[in-house]
Amino acid sequence: MKRVVLISISVLVFGCSSDDKASDFTDDVIQWVKPSNFPELAYTFQHNELKHSRFDLGKKLFHDVRLSADNTVSCASCHIKEHAFADTGKAFSIGIDGLLGKRNAPAIQNMVFNKEYFYDGASNNLEMVPIVPIHNEIEMREELPTILNKLRLDAEYQQLFKKAYQDDKMTSTSMLKALAQYMTLLVSSNSKYDKYIRKEEGGNLTDLEKRGMQLFRQNCASCHSTDLFTDNSFRNNGVPVNLVVNDKGREEVSGLEEDRYKFKVSTVRNIALTAPYMHDGSLVTLEAVLDFYASGMKDSPTLDPLFRRKDGTVGIPMSEEEKKAIIAFLHTLTDYEFINNPKF
Repeated sequence: MKRVVLISISVLVFGCSSDDKASDFTDDVIQWVKPSNFPELAYTFQHNELKHSRFDLGKKLFHDVRLSADNTVSCASCHIKEHAFADTGKAFSIGIDGLLGKRNAPAIQNMVFNKEYFYDGASNNLEMVPIVPIHNEIEMREELPTILNKLRLDAEYQQLFKKAYQDDKMTSTSMLKALAQYMTLLVSSNSKYDKYIRKEEGGNLTDLEKRGMQLFRQNCASCHSTDLFTDNSFRNNGVPVNLVVNDKGREEVSGLEEDRYKFKVSTVRNIALTAPYMHDGSLVTLEAVLDFYASGMKDSPTLDPLFRRKDGTVGIPMSEEEKKAIIAFLHTLTDYEFINNPKF
């Protein structure tokens, strides 16, 4: 048998069967095992077969500041592993020259199950996702040919590109495929909640957490659906508009006025680790988030109809006890194996 690597519930497990021989432990292929409680993959690896060498190349690229014009900003600068690859501690993410962006960089976990990316859906191709921040004047302000010219001077990169894609020239196609492969394997699916759903050891929820799960399903699951905890739609959830930035969200991509102030529904997986919240980082705590949904939403023509009450007001009514239960449940979505995985 060939040696394989099982990628299941977010942990890279290196192993082989008892009849493998040492000489067989050179196979580069990674075998994908989808978490049983997750939907089907959106990115299928049809033209980018999973391999250790490609993951390793992508990981190195993800953490390399040479992808920015002044060699100071990497992908990992705004997508921090310990915080589920989200940006924390600031409302707006910071790019090249210390410039402030207009959004808080979201977590990039479980991207392999998504079809559109970024808060405004600026890309529907995972392999093209890195181009957006690379070309952005505030984020990385660089060009692919310039990046590759820098990397070609690095002997280690020469070897990595050749091993991963048999690419002696070190092309942008290989670079983008490797980055995509690294991002696809950032799968978070081993939280306390997941173990509860799959009836695994360590999945015992308290009565408060179970109550919170029930309330979450009643009040939040229309948007935060499936075990990905997002329906990947674009919605206006009533966040007050920052008039200085005036971020119009999905409209900036679609050009449609009806998409104004609509943003992609973020997953709530690992949400206890990813503060501040909302696309503009305007809410600092989970308590503030629930208070906002209960009584702080701003009405506008494109506000999602789900938030409109029969009496004409907007929001999701919740008692203080219900908020506490929901927050207790949200903490069960923290995946410590994911954020502590040394492979990432």
